[in-house]
Amino acid sequence: MPYPHPEPHRDDDPVAQFQALWETVRLLRRACPWDREQTHASLAPLLIEEAYETVEAIRHGDTAELARELGDLLLHVLMHSAIAEEAGEFHLQTVIAQERLKLIHRHPHVFGSAAADTAQAVKQRWEQLKLNEGRSSLLEGIPRSLPALLRAQRLQERAASVGFDWSRREEVWRKVEEEFRELRTALDTGSPTHIAAELGDLLFALVNAARFEHLNAEECLQTANDKFVRRFQYIEQRASAPLAELSLAEMDSLWEEAKAQEEAPSEPGAQTAEHE
Repeated sequence: MPYPHPEPHRDDDPVAQFQALWETVRLLRRACPWDREQTHASLAPLLIEEAYETVEAIRHGDTAELARELGDLLLHVLMHSAIAEEAGEFHLQTVIAQERLKLIHRHPHVFGSAAADTAQAVKQRWEQLKLNEGRSSLLEGIPRSLPALLRAQRLQERAASVGFDWSRREEVWRKVEEEFRELRTALDTGSPTHIAAELGDLLFALVNAARFEHLNAEECLQTANDKFVRRFQYIEQRASAPLAELSLAEMDSLWEEAKAQEEAPSEPGAQTAEHE
């Protein structure tokens, strides 16, 4: 027997749309075998994937895709809330109410009498309020499951918010050079553990340098990844034989050809290439 479709009262009413979506999710939990089998744990990897797809839409400037991906993220919020409701853990209204109260509490310069004239002042108060809420460390709440470069940048930003930071960019780059020298020394010793530790220190210092240059280290590496993919795929397309049969010199030649094409000025009216 088919179920009736939950329909919003008005297409331009976000509350009605939200209610209809919530009713749809609860219906799927009753009627769809796949949705019914899902748990918090089974959905967790998909939630991470949807978050990355949302970031991808933002990076590409695709607002239509962004709207779709935000919908997928909202679906996960509702699915987890529906699962929790069925298990007697919490209700959707609890999720919403707690988030609203948290936003009010952490914005006393908007909802109270506190003053905050800059974004930096807001961030500093935000972190202090989180500590007042019971956290034992300023660094709590930065998930270890974050990509390592992004986690490093978030850790550094938290520490910098209370003044634990370099004062000049020259000092930051000197630290990068120091860590590189220590890595070279570790390479001479041949100890894998020592090499791994020093390489980690160098990467951490480079993230710090990116932060001082107002860059996101994760995005910088993703841009480099994308560039590598483009150039390697160019080699694949232009190769006269399977890559395993080409010499390294032949592949290097095609790599330089791909690089030259990217760096060459575009002809008038031609499609603009990406430049790195």
